Amino acid sequence: MEDQKMKLHCGFIFSNWTAMFGLHEKSLDFELVFVDWVAGEARTKTFLSNLNPFGQVPVLEDGDLKLFESKAITRYLAEQYKDVGTDLLPNDAKERAIVSMWMEIDTNQFLPLASTLIRELVTKPYQGLATDFTSVQENKEKLSEVLNIYEARLGESCYLAGESFTLADLHHLPPIHYMLKMEEEGVKDLIYSRPNVTAWVEKMQSRPAWLKTVVKGDHIFELMKQRRMPMQLDSPCQEVTGLAQKTAMVTENT
Repeated sequence: MEDQKMKLHCGFIFSNWTAMFGLHEKSLDFELVFVDWVAGEARTKTFLSNLNPFGQVPVLEDGDLKLFESKAITRYLAEQYKDVGTDLLPNDAKERAIVSMWMEIDTNQFLPLASTLIRELVTKPYQGLATDFTSVQENKEKLSEVLNIYEARLGESCYLAGESFTLADLHHLPPIHYMLKMEEEGVKDLIYSRPNVTAWVEKMQSRPAWLKTVVKGDHIFELMKQRRMPMQLDSPCQEVTGLAQKTAMVTENT
């Protein structure tokens, strides 16, 4: 029997970009299933019972496997399809441990702060809610301290876990992408004021898999706009470059 194509159920949230990024890095063919979380499609009885009882996306279906949580999805892809596309996990146990360490740093140090900025400066305006600028300032200051450590680390190696792009790097780029689209004073400077962090981000942004992810993210945003979405919010990926579009078309079937 012919293998069933993988499905990625996702909406317009940066963790969904992470899962798409991983699939593209592994050069895997998949069907994109748009989930309108604004309309509550992730909270339906069918979704909760068949895909994710927590009512969240992304969810990956690979045959009889149904997997949610973006880090679980990308680690599965890296291990199950190790010999396909980009090798995202080293073979050496010590090197793999360093990747895991930086993924934990992302979870516990970087992401909570970046997520708060995204919630206050992107999600709340979209929902018509007031931004808590005190929280914004506090989290900018805390994230600045965290990124000072990243700046030092990236002065020692090209990527967080060493000289190769791994899952540790992959998980950082989607929230950083959102941050770099914010107009709030000082948010972009958290990245651009640090030359080693800037060089790291620019290397990742130029990856063909990321360019394809940006184009797909823009497609998801267009689908959301068709579903009663308030029009005051601009897409964080609306400024998709011609290079991204061209690369995506050229590599779509690779």
